Amino acid sequence: MADVLDVRQESPTAHTLALSVPDWPGHLAGQHLDVRLTAPDGYRAQRSYSIADAVDGNRVELTVQVVPEGEVSTYLVEVVVPRDELEVRGPIGGYFVWRPTQQAPLLLVAGGSGVVPLRAILRARCQQEIRPQVHLLYALRDPESVLYKEELATPMDGVEVAYVYSRVTPPGWSRPPGRLTEEDLMVDGFGPGADVYVCGPSTFVESVADRLVKAGHAAEHVRTERFG
Repeated sequence: MADVLDVRQESPTAHTLALSVPDWPGHLAGQHLDVRLTAPDGYRAQRSYSIADAVDGNRVELTVQVVPEGEVSTYLVEVVVPRDELEVRGPIGGYFVWRPTQQAPLLLVAGGSGVVPLRAILRARCQQEIRPQVHLLYALRDPESVLYKEELATPMDGVEVAYVYSRVTPPGWSRPPGRLTEEDLMVDGFGPGADVYVCGPSTFVESVADRLVKAGHAAEHVRTERFG
């Protein structure tokens, strides 16, 4: 069981839950855990959520975005408060992870709430003495949907953050609303040879990964995580 330490709103439809997990063994950036809810009548529902932070003792952060008709996500965002308990299992996953021994430049591509595990990678990278260059490309619908707004707006040495808004842009934004393009993915210094992590809805991830491979990135260097 995990104790809920804190609940923080990230956007109108997303909350970050800070959990205390006894005997937490630690995790790699990019891993996830399962949250299981059990109703009084015995009905159970379980969903997987990416871990949103680097290793920090027994403290584990999850950022949960409400999805339409999502019984677990709705409960976690709209009902859970500090001092609640949650049944969790993890850490899980060994493919979509970043390890401190990796020193290649990092191209991180997020679609919507797919930025969650990429934020964990950013934070894990900041814990290291030697830090690879990072370009985070964040595609989302509108400015209200941005997760970790203040954190990503704070300058980080060696980290570039670029936004692509598909429906509504901030006032004075030079680029009109639109989807991610091939040109967006062609970032100087982050071509073939970079380690690439792509996370988001299934169609978004498939499209981005295909474009990157066609542009010359080796498939084994393009790690993907999808949902929906």
